[in-house]
Amino acid sequence: MAKSARFYGTGRRKKSIARVYLTPGKGEIRVNKRPIDEYFGLETLKVIVRQPMVATDTVDKYDVLVNVRGGGYTGQAGAIRHGISRALLQVDGEYRPILKKAGFLTRDPRMKERKKYGLKAARRAPQFSKR
Repeated sequence: MAKSARFYGTGRRKKSIARVYLTPGKGEIRVNKRPIDEYFGLETLKVIVRQPMVATDTVDKYDVLVNVRGGGYTGQAGAIRHGISRALLQVDGEYRPILKKAGFLTRDPRMKERKKYGLKAARRAPQFSKR
């Protein structure tokens, strides 16, 4: 472990940006100053957020403080996962192969496609009528 007692990682997904701070503790996760159980309603989102810590067996070793904004709940959960993974790399570089193999370090490049002129949405064309 490094000299500093606070480790930082930035995570992004779609329009969401998460600033993640890891401090030595007992495994408490707070998102925007609220407990994770209160912030995320769906159990699957809580599982997504905890995945990097479960993979590296650090669930009970660090408290996680997250500031996240933008996007929806699913995008925010993905951004938090990405941020926690990056912060864990600062804790110990030996976690890299585990996190890389699980795909937690890769920034998901999928974004919303822009609307094009002459169409009603990105690809949705106006209704066609022969007569």
